[in-house]
Amino acid sequence: MRLPAVVLVTGTDTDVGKTLTTAALAAALQADGASVAVYKPVQTGVAAGDGGDMGEVRRLAGTRDCLEGARLALPMAPVAAAFRESTTLPALAVHVATVQSLAAGHDHVLVEGAGGLLVELDHDGNTIADLALALPDSAVVVVCRSGLGTLNHTLLTLEALGARGLNAAGLVIGAWPHEPGAVELDNEEFLSRLAVPLLGCLPEQASLLPGQHFLASAPEWLGIWATLRGNEERPAGLGRTTKRNI
Repeated sequence: MRLPAVVLVTGTDTDVGKTLTTAALAAALQADGASVAVYKPVQTGVAAGDGGDMGEVRRLAGTRDCLEGARLALPMAPVAAAFRESTTLPALAVHVATVQSLAAGHDHVLVEGAGGLLVELDHDGNTIADLALALPDSAVVVVCRSGLGTLNHTLLTLEALGARGLNAAGLVIGAWPHEPGAVELDNEEFLSRLAVPLLGCLPEQASLLPGQHFLASAPEWLGIWATLRGNEERPAGLGRTTKRNI
């Protein structure tokens, strides 16, 4: 399958590697000649003036058009942080309009969620899943962990997507250890056999790389070329000997 114009990046939990995956997707798409914009509906836990997740994507992938819908300083779920900071969050329609505007001027728009799939983004209870439903012909990439517990969390997230009729474009393991143990290796093997393709694994600490190194490595980590070209086979070079190397 080919990636649609709008791809939403969600996770099985917080701090699973959504921002790194978003940057890697942006880098791989740009390497294929596509123009890319990135949007984060709500950024929490970042003070005014700090780069935040969009700053990290800009640094790693060199993507110029990286926007936030709202920013909150407290490291909490968006609605809770907004309540404590006496701030009103943008409505779902605002996020939809922003994504559609970005899509009109770019080949792809990547939308990075906050936390997991069902974390509320506004005061009406809308989630990243609702945003995906409001954006026709979009797809969702799910970022998961490599360690113990990831199978249940990943399957639950995929089940929630399927129950809503949402298209899961693929899975990404957001932080692959330098020395994986039996648990990580078996989890990767299990995830690679699901109907939803495992796009790849990002090496842990990949965010510490210089931008040019990250740009050059991201396509190999993700094996994204097969997805872009409609090739359903697992791409060469995504084997266990290469995918976790920095």
